[in-house]
Amino acid sequence: MKNQRVTILTTGGTIEKSYNEFDGSLKNRQSRLKNRLLARLRLPHTEVCLVDVMAKDSLHMVEEDREKIWRAISDQFAKDEPLVVLHGTDTMEITAQYCFDRCPEPPVAIVFTGAMKPMGFEDSDATQNFVEAMAVCQVLQPGFFISFHNHVFAVPRVRKNRKRRTFEEKE
Repeated sequence: MKNQRVTILTTGGTIEKSYNEFDGSLKNRQSRLKNRLLARLRLPHTEVCLVDVMAKDSLHMVEEDREKIWRAISDQFAKDEPLVVLHGTDTMEITAQYCFDRCPEPPVAIVFTGAMKPMGFEDSDATQNFVEAMAVCQVLQPGFFISFHNHVFAVPRVRKNRKRRTFEEKE
């Protein structure tokens, strides 16, 4: 059996925030995915390619950042491998829509995910959301999706429900 290859693009967001012991802040500094998450998972059937795009809180993202993320995604299309995009939840649907608008029929599955609480917090949803995104990206048909809290939503029919602190399908 040939291993499945998955490319992960990191852009920042809560899922990758780290705690600074000196000033008590939570900030995006650099991707913590490799050392904090991938190192703990058993992926004997999956080869992972990690691409650091940026380390930014999604509330601070602007059009140029979304364009940079889109270019990073489209640059991976030639590999013909599914993609997982780690992104902040506050503007995830905006970036996913931005990418969908540029390519409504991509050649591979692109799955955005993030977390409401950073890795390292006891009740963080980071590991759950990441593992689920890794699994579903390998079985979904080509398209843009958001995977969150054990559910997959097709872009553009998705929005963040701030009150429930999760994503849901648009009506």
